[in-house]
Order: sequence, then structure tokens, then C-alpha cells
Amino acid sequence: MPFAIPFPDLSPELFSVTIGSFELALRWYALAYIVGLMAGWWLIARALARPALWANDTAPMPPEKAEGLLTAVILGVILGGRLGYVVFYQPGYYLQNPAEILAVWQGGMAFHGGLIGVAVAGWLFCRINKVSPLSVADAMAMVVAIGLGLGRLANFINAELWGRPSDAPWAVIFPGEAAQACAGPVGIVMTDLGAMCARHPSQLYQAGLEGLVMGAILLWLAWGRGWFKRPGALTGMFLALYGLARLIVEMFRQPDAQFVTQDNPVGFALAFSPEWGLTMGQILSLPMIALGLGLVVIARTRRAA
Repeated sequence: MPFAIPFPDLSPELFSVTIGSFELALRWYALAYIVGLMAGWWLIARALARPALWANDTAPMPPEKAEGLLTAVILGVILGGRLGYVVFYQPGYYLQNPAEILAVWQGGMAFHGGLIGVAVAGWLFCRINKVSPLSVADAMAMVVAIGLGLGRLANFINAELWGRPSDAPWAVIFPGEAAQACAGPVGIVMTDLGAMCARHPSQLYQAGLEGLVMGAILLWLAWGRGWFKRPGALTGMFLALYGLARLIVEMFRQPDAQFVTQDNPVGFALAFSPEWGLTMGQILSLPMIALGLGLVVIARTRRAA
């Protein structure tokens, strides 16, 4: 029988404090958001303090304005991520239960929606402060991988968003009835507790691709290759790299339950056959790749001119 790795004994809460009937808990997922946002704010402020990194040796705004940008980004992430999940993944459910749309504490956030929310919030920030939208977008693109990587690690700790059943030797036996619902023989391993379902740790794949790899490339381009001098280029590279990473990882992620049927076991949102199609994540990533590559080409053309 195939080998698999038991899921480690990890708590989704870093710590909790009970005061009377009220319990205050700090979850790893919340910590990932906090650390990602604060680290991003710090790096952007550092970059803004170095005018030589930017076009015409002039930063798009003073470093102290990075704090206001952070506030805008927080609002964009929360509102955009939640509304994106509602619209892209479960519109029927929330049309019937509109009171739950803002119940973010129940879970349900979409990266693509959060990206749109951040873009809108960033554009409004630039309009109000009269700064270059493309340069500010480049600054945000430089740091977004930090939050993405930490968020995916938090997904793993929470034993959520796991991958498809797998016979790979690094497959993980995630806890929970849903994670143990292997539809076929793939991924079934024998343990002391009997037959168990092992799955791809797709959260770690995403942490590696969307966090470490993409983050290293974007930081290198920003600080080592002068890409801040080409407004829009770094933003385009982020969109293309993230779209490509998501396109790849979707082949290993467990499909969204609302798209899974007896005739569509893989959970394609756009199925061309039972074996071939596109998941919702892939559909949303394709225009990101196209738009990203287009921005890079336009930025390089302007630079060449």
C-alpha cells in the first residue's frame, strides 16, 4: 500500500484567552494577514525612501503615505475577498441568504475578489492623494507574495483547502470527514486506524509557488533590476506569475464542492469532457496572465521609447 504522512497535531489557534463568557483567540490565519500586511507596509515604506529605485529618480509619494495605503489595502482585501467569494463561488446560496454575505467570521474569502478589492482601494487612494496608480500598484505587487505565502501556510495548519487524493509519498492524511471522503482507490493507505485517505498538501505547493518563488522574483526585479523605473511592469509580472502558479496548482487542489457532480467528479467549472476542463480558479487566472503579460510588454515598450 502507498505511504502517506499523518497530519501533525496543530491547533488553528496560536493562543486563546477567556474573560468571563468571552473568549479571545488569535488564529494563525489572522496572524498571517497581520504579519503580511505589516511586512508589506514596511517594505513599501523602505522602497519609497529610496528615490533612485523609481522613474526619474523620484518616488511616487513620501514614505509616510504608506500608512494610508495600508488602511486602503486592508479594506480592499476584506470587502473584495468576501464579495468575490459570494459572487464567484456561491452566488445562489447568498442570494437566498443575503444576511450572511457580510458574515466573514463564518469563513469564505476569494483571492481574485480580494485582488479586485485591493485594485479598487488602491485606485481610490491614488485619486485622493494624486499619485501615480501604476507606481503604487508596483509597490503593492512587490510585497503581496508575503501575505499569500503566509496565508497558504495558515490554510495547511487549519487543515483546509487540501488537495486531491494522491499516492505520492509526501501525501498527507488530513483530519475530518470531508478530507477522508476519497471517491476511489487513489490515495487510500493503510494505517493503525484502518484505511485512510491521503491527499496532496496543495496549500504547501501554493505557499512555495505563490509565496517563496514569486516573492523572490518580484523582490529581485524591484530592488536588483530596476523594474520600479518601468511603471506597470512589476504589476504585470505579478499578475502573470500568480496566474501561472494558480493554473498549475489547481491541477492538485480539491475542486470546489459546488461544481462536483456525478458527471463532473473533478469539479470543473467549465467542463469539455469528464477528464478535461477548467476549474473556477483556472478560469479566473487566465485573464490575469493575459493582462499581466500585456502590462509588461507595454511597460517595456514605453521604456524603450
